Amino acid sequence: MPLARALREDSARAGCVLSAMAVSGSIEYRRFSPADAELLAEFLSTEDWPYHGSGAPGTAEVREQAAAGHYDNDQTRAFWIVTGTDAVAGLVRLLDLGDDTPLFDLRIRAAYRGAGLGTRALRWLTGYLFTEFPGIRRIEGTTRQDNQAMRRTFRKCGYFKEAHYRQAWPAPDGTIYDAVGYAILRTDWQAGTVTTPDWDDE
Repeated sequence: MPLARALREDSARAGCVLSAMAVSGSIEYRRFSPADAELLAEFLSTEDWPYHGSGAPGTAEVREQAAAGHYDNDQTRAFWIVTGTDAVAGLVRLLDLGDDTPLFDLRIRAAYRGAGLGTRALRWLTGYLFTEFPGIRRIEGTTRQDNQAMRRTFRKCGYFKEAHYRQAWPAPDGTIYDAVGYAILRTDWQAGTVTTPDWDDE
């Protein structure tokens, strides 16, 4: 099924809570194409993103960003998360790919949250980055302090909390939250270990 049709049909039933069985099979990561701009605008503007900055962006803003190459350029790559039934369940965006410490943005549609898809996607993107880019030494991710689901996902995937930024994350309603930073080292990923920072170096 074409990606556009899959997204439209899945959007029609996005209000249904899917069981873990819905994403227990194969997952495919399809590279974003500039031709997907309308799909991206629909995906980002019609979902609730409670832990992503200002929430859902407008369609015009997304189209402009896509046209400017914000989702596919020398420094950025994006991938659709597509289930075995060809349903579009999420989006992975990899940033600062020319740096030795890239960042990422991971978004799972509301109907698919809580089924382990975020964990699978984080493991995939970690392996992809370390394999595709030999110069990468570490991968970083930041989330809001109260995003417990993402924090558990970081820990499951071998990421370690390295930073706590007080009053650093303003929400759309004016509330100011703390932000927390996690990272994984290439050496830990290769060895299957989790090393900790030296917190007592002062």
